[in-house]
Amino acid sequence: MERQLLTAEEVAEVLHIGRTRVYELIYAGQLQSIKIGRLRRVPVSAVEEFIRQMVGEAA
Repeated sequence: MERQLLTAEEVAEVLHIGRTRVYELIYAGQLQSIKIGRLRRVPVSAVEEFIRQMVGEAA
């Protein structure tokens, strides 16, 4: 089974940004995430949607 949820660190690697910036995007509502207990995870689909939005804004 493919991974469906990523940590903030993994999202940062994918987007080539810092972990702190990932949390800023989450708290600003620009990047969807879920909480599992005390852990915050980002669905792979949310990362893909974020990228689509950024490309759309750049166009």
